Amino acid sequence: MGIQTQIYRLLAGNVMRDKPVVLSPGTPCQVLVRAMAEQGASCAFVVDGSGSVLGILTERDVTQRITFRADPDTPVDRMMTSPVRTIGEGEYLYRAIAMMRRQGVRHMPVVDRAGHIAGVLDLHDAVAVATERLMRQIDRLTVEGTIEGLRAVKTAQVQLAQELFDESVAAPEIQQLLTDINRDIYRRVVRGTLAAMEADGWGPPPVDFDLLVMGSGGRGENFLLPDQDNGLILADYPDSEHTAIDGFFIEFSERMTRDMDAVGFPFCKGGVMATNPLWRKTLSQWIDQTASWGRKRNFMVARLVGIFFDFCAAYGSTEMTLELRQHVTVTMGRSPGFLRELYKDEADHGTALGWFSRLVVERSDSDKRGQINLKIHGHLPLVEMTRLLALREGISDTRTLARIEELTAKGVLSRDQRDYLVSSFSHLTKLRLRQQIQDYMAGQPVSNHVRPDDLTRYERELLVESFRSIEDLRNKVRAEFTADLF
Repeated sequence: MGIQTQIYRLLAGNVMRDKPVVLSPGTPCQVLVRAMAEQGASCAFVVDGSGSVLGILTERDVTQRITFRADPDTPVDRMMTSPVRTIGEGEYLYRAIAMMRRQGVRHMPVVDRAGHIAGVLDLHDAVAVATERLMRQIDRLTVEGTIEGLRAVKTAQVQLAQELFDESVAAPEIQQLLTDINRDIYRRVVRGTLAAMEADGWGPPPVDFDLLVMGSGGRGENFLLPDQDNGLILADYPDSEHTAIDGFFIEFSERMTRDMDAVGFPFCKGGVMATNPLWRKTLSQWIDQTASWGRKRNFMVARLVGIFFDFCAAYGSTEMTLELRQHVTVTMGRSPGFLRELYKDEADHGTALGWFSRLVVERSDSDKRGQINLKIHGHLPLVEMTRLLALREGISDTRTLARIEELTAKGVLSRDQRDYLVSSFSHLTKLRLRQQIQDYMAGQPVSNHVRPDDLTRYERELLVESFRSIEDLRNKVRAEFTADLF
């Protein structure tokens, strides 16, 4: 991971100081002062019996409000600052930095999933891992969570991608960062949606849920403007409660997808969204559904679920998502017939490589004449063939490069094949991302097409070599899934 993107991948829990000074309400101030001195702490927290944070006292409070001013036996809860803004240990560090800078605080309690204090984040520690330029980028990426604010985050995301691209940061690394920011936007929209629904009288969610993102978002391979591919896993509930519970999540899904569209994530034209009941199920229903898919030899089913297999959680505890992933990994590994059907659906997705290794460009589409669609004729066949092998081999990781590495470790791919495929993925990602950034900055529709004449000679040669490597992979998969050699 490059230093330019590392700040955006760190979590608050990675940088927090553990074992903060924690006191109960009613503790005398003299005990507070002694505990802070003994531990060399610059702050202390007052928590209730369950470990939830009630207030904070800092060195400044001790020197300006307690020492020589308050009775030593004064309860700490009478001197503390309350309420206190907290941040989850799984939240991104860059968001914590922005929050602390805007609020003008030096210390922020870090809490676990149950809301109990797990550590303390010191602004000095957090900023120490960032440069001044990174701080400006952080400010742009953490605008408050209104629709207009999140739309501005999408614009800042593109600007960040361009800056990192200009600094020669590896394209797949930028791509993963774009995905991380997009998942963070999902989380912020979900929280805003839930808060608005509660204010409108819907109350909190009736059952726990995980929000799934699929396709490129699930693989960590987003480009600039991905559309919405999402779904919901709901905790199991009695059938008698279906109308009320599903009614809540229908309303939630409609609001969330509408706001995501407003932010800059277009509605999925294929309807792969939580508004569609096909993509909104309980955990048990998802398990039954995927088991049913594994037993079928249905061309349409294969086409329908190809995008699903790359799912990951963008919101929720993720426990249900991990359980479903484990089930899918085992089920698909035992379903060679279904995987053959999936291969048949994807077999025609070839590269733009013609006879004598010549690049094949668009000729029928007047708007795209002389160009190559790198998504359809590059990434798509590479992703699909790698996914098929990963499903067969019981590999649970959804990232294409990680799948290639695990397939190599299992002996399915040779080290030479791995090197060629990694190079192919990286080159395709670089060309496609560069083109999208150029399109966006020029105010043009973001495209997956590149014009070979605009590439350097070396880039064209490497593109040809990339397509050859992908064709070799397609031939390998065809032979292993159909026994056809030609």
